[in-house]
Amino acid sequence: MPDKNWQFELEEYIRQGEPDRAEKSEAWQTAIGLQAVDGLKTSEYLLDTAKDHIEGKITIDEAQKRIHSYYEQRTTRTETENETKEADIVSARITKLLGEKAFQFSPAEWITIHRRLFEGVFNHAG
Repeated sequence: MPDKNWQFELEEYIRQGEPDRAEKSEAWQTAIGLQAVDGLKTSEYLLDTAKDHIEGKITIDEAQKRIHSYYEQRTTRTETENETKEADIVSARITKLLGEKAFQFSPAEWITIHRRLFEGVFNHAG
C-alpha cells in the first residue's frame, strides 16, 4: 500500500467504540497484517472497500465482488496492481472467514481454509 498508514485509518473505527465497526475493523487489520507479514502490500482500493464494509455501506460479499471486479475489468494493469492483486483478494477472503461465527482455526481446517483463501490465485490451493 502506498505511504498511507492503513493501521491508523482502521484503528479509528475501534476508537469510535461501535461494536460492529470495531469487529469488522479488527478483521480487516488482521487480514491486511497477515499479507504484510508475507511481504505483500494491499491497494488503496482495498482500503476504501474495507472502509465501506466497516461502515455498513456494503456486505463482505459485496466487498469481495468489488475487489474481484476491480482486477478482472482492468485489461492493462500497472506493476503496482499486479503486485497488490493477490494481497487484496486474499485479505477480503480472510476478513470473511474471520467474520463467520462458526470460524475456528484448527489443524483439521487448514486445508479447507487454504483452498478458500487461495482458490483462483494459486493452482495448488487446498
